[in-house]
Amino acid sequence: MSEITNAIKQVCEEKGLSYEAVIATIESALAAAYRKDYGEKNQNIKVNYNPETNKSKVYDEKIVVEDLPEEELDEAGNVIVPVDPEPVEGVEGEEKKRFNPKTDLQLKDALLIKADAQIGDEIKTELETKDEYGRMAAQTAKQVIVQKLREAERDMVFNEYKDKEGEIVSGVIQRKEERLVLVDLGKATGVLLPEDQIRSERYFPGQKFDFFIKSVRSGMRGSEIILSRTAEDLLLKVFAMEIPEIANGLVEIKAVAREAGARSKVAVWAGNDNIDPVGSCVGQRGSRIQTIISQLGGEKIDIIEYSEELEKFIANALSPAKISSVKLDYDNHRADVVVADDQLSLAIGKDGQNVRLAARLAGYKIDILGAHKEVVTESTEEPEVKDEVEAVEESEEIKN
Repeated sequence: MSEITNAIKQVCEEKGLSYEAVIATIESALAAAYRKDYGEKNQNIKVNYNPETNKSKVYDEKIVVEDLPEEELDEAGNVIVPVDPEPVEGVEGEEKKRFNPKTDLQLKDALLIKADAQIGDEIKTELETKDEYGRMAAQTAKQVIVQKLREAERDMVFNEYKDKEGEIVSGVIQRKEERLVLVDLGKATGVLLPEDQIRSERYFPGQKFDFFIKSVRSGMRGSEIILSRTAEDLLLKVFAMEIPEIANGLVEIKAVAREAGARSKVAVWAGNDNIDPVGSCVGQRGSRIQTIISQLGGEKIDIIEYSEELEKFIANALSPAKISSVKLDYDNHRADVVVADDQLSLAIGKDGQNVRLAARLAGYKIDILGAHKEVVTESTEEPEVKDEVEAVEESEEIKN
């Protein structure tokens, strides 16, 4: 067995490639090289490569077709390739196959090469190979093996991480390129886009984080693995990893509202009255929830008990504030919530965060009313985030 054959078979075994596919790729590369250096315009170059001998046979391969009418030949009997006629609108008919001098051979010409040639036969005319081409063949074979090895590795990485789409992976910050963060995942490099980065986090080389795999797609440079630190699914997956009752279905997460890096509210429910869903998530002395908080970079998390009674659920969602009453407007998806004056700031939260997250969790617009009937309205929509330029301009206006 030759050295090249051994190399091809070794690559095929290690990477799960087809031996025939590698040989076909080598033959295709050799044909392209011959066509470039020695081929003629109307030759359909095909190559048979023998890795045992490292020898190649080159052919001009054509299919026998019926003879063309005289009007499609010039005075010397050469084929005149007709231009495709313009289609006539509204007229349908069978499209006539054009004669292609590169791949087709008239029957009368084929009979000069093979006496019993028939329409549809494949005629191979062997072409001369140069000494330089023989040396080039060995080099081409090696290049194709390397190319196939790289393609196989890319395919393996793509398939492995495609199967992990929607899962959590651990990665180490590799470097930053402008606003992008590149993450070393071991066998591949992931990308953390600006919108998937937690604004309060700083990413330095060597730091280790857990990431949610948003998508895996094949690009020009191989697999592109898009990661996220802000996805609500990251929080859900971390809960399932750290809380056995959620992983086995005894406790169910009914709703999530998250402002990544700042605060989240998670509504949990248990079908068994003997199971405390909130206690299961918090753990003894808060051990479970503290582990989750550390994995999310210190993000505060409120565990809310879900209730099918919407008034009760909204009251729970506004925790830690104590709610006096909840009045619902089902038609307009609004809720009027009355709290004592000393609970007003708790219900609203810093910059309206508590009521905003509660509204998103329940899917209702919430109006907070204190004893003096001041109304603070919060919708389920995301808060408007002003860019740094707008913030600086507003600050200067206030100073002036």
